[in-house]
Amino acid sequence: MTDLTFRDATPADIATIIQLSHAGDARGTDTPPLDPASLSDPRYRAAFDEITADANHQLVVAEKNGEVVGTIQLSFIPGMPNFGMRRGMLENVHIRADQRGTGLGTQMVQWAIERCREEDCGVVQLTSNKLRLDAHRFYEKLGFTKSHEGFKLKL
Repeated sequence: MTDLTFRDATPADIATIIQLSHAGDARGTDTPPLDPASLSDPRYRAAFDEITADANHQLVVAEKNGEVVGTIQLSFIPGMPNFGMRRGMLENVHIRADQRGTGLGTQMVQWAIERCREEDCGVVQLTSNKLRLDAHRFYEKLGFTKSHEGFKLKL
C-alpha cells in the first residue's frame, strides 16, 4: 500500500480541494460541470481563512508522491453531554476518483481518526449524502455505524 503524507492545506490548495469536492458530488453524472473561473471566487479564500484561523478546525490535504490526491476537514467540537466529551467531525472527505479503491481513502480516514484521538475526542462522527451508497459501505467497513438520522435546513 502506498503511503500518504498529510499536511495542512495552504491557499495554493484551494482550487484542488474544490475540484476534489466537486468530483465527489452525490449527483454523479447529473452534477453540473465545474466552471474553472469559479475556482478563484473570493468566497473560497474567505472560508479557507476562517477555517484555518480556528484551532478547533483543520483543513488537510493528502499527498501521494508529492501530488494532492485527497482532502478532509476535521472539526473538534466541545460538548456538554458525556461529561464534556469532545467530538471529532469529519467533513468534506474526498479521494481523487482515479485513486479510489486503492486503500488511500482508508489511510486518510484512519489518519483523521488518530488526529481525533490526539485531540481527546471520545467519538468521531460524519455525515454522508444518502445517495452515496458506496461511501456508506466504505465508512461501515471502517467501523462507523449508522446511529443517527441527519437533518438540514437550507437558509
